[in-house]
Amino acid sequence: MTFASTPVLHADLASFVSFGEALTDMRRVGPTEWRSHCGGSPWKVAIAASRLGQLSAFAGGISKDAFGQELWQRSVDASLDLRFIQQFARSPLLSFLHEPVPPSFLYVGDDSADLHFRPHALPAGWRHALRWAHFGSISLTREPLAARLVALAESLKDEGARISYDPHYRLSMDSRYDRTLERMCRIADVIRVSEDDLCGLFRCRDYHLGLGQLAAWNPKAIVLLTLRDRGAQLFHPKGDVSVCGSTLEAVTDPFHRLDVADATTAGLLFSLIRSPDGSPDDHLRWAVAAGAAAADEHGVHGLTHRRVEALALQIQVAPAELA
Repeated sequence: MTFASTPVLHADLASFVSFGEALTDMRRVGPTEWRSHCGGSPWKVAIAASRLGQLSAFAGGISKDAFGQELWQRSVDASLDLRFIQQFARSPLLSFLHEPVPPSFLYVGDDSADLHFRPHALPAGWRHALRWAHFGSISLTREPLAARLVALAESLKDEGARISYDPHYRLSMDSRYDRTLERMCRIADVIRVSEDDLCGLFRCRDYHLGLGQLAAWNPKAIVLLTLRDRGAQLFHPKGDVSVCGSTLEAVTDPFHRLDVADATTAGLLFSLIRSPDGSPDDHLRWAVAAGAAAADEHGVHGLTHRRVEALALQIQVAPAELA
């Protein structure tokens, strides 16, 4: 096991850490040509939160080859706390988009760098500095990493950290994932899902069934639900609110749509971290505004606090009614 030399960019350790996978997305751009893009939902949530102004880190393993070095450089560019990234002389985790509509991803990464992430090798004092931890996506399906991350999430919860969870449904999340789904939902302070996530995770046609199960497992959780082209709803102990219409209506590129989802998560978490006593209306505005700001070709990398704040002021919020 080897780690890259890690320059320290921040005097303080990150108070928000996103755990999971950073990977390289491969998309076909011609009959025999592919183009690589840095990706991975937990990594992009960390990028988005940092762009908004939150001292953030991505905690995970990446390779030492050209793919890993690009992820490293993009993390540097986003001012992430690099002490949480572990580099290994292992193969990269790759994701191939082979069916654009609906998007279907093939993951390639047997014994790849992400699986070798070791929480015990994180910088000294990181648990004391941590306030919020985010988990989700395919990292929670990839053993032995998955068991390591679920145990870490539960221990952080016991120590008083707040937990965010975005399952980010993929086909590999079949019945074998059910126990992980329940464990993560029961400890999460925030859960972000789409109606498609709920239908896939609970293998049902009516997403309300999945939403009801989330409430049964964890009635105190804040749940952000995105509804394709019908907007978003936030279920909050202080009141349920909604926004009509969706940024996703005009976003056809599958990678841009993924950026919108991850930016939406980061926008909500940023609002909750900065204004823990804020209103559900304001939290939902920030979530939706961050997603809207990430809808162009720059994605999460183009987010700025000023732009998202300006968009948030324009968003109309109303009491939620189940769609």
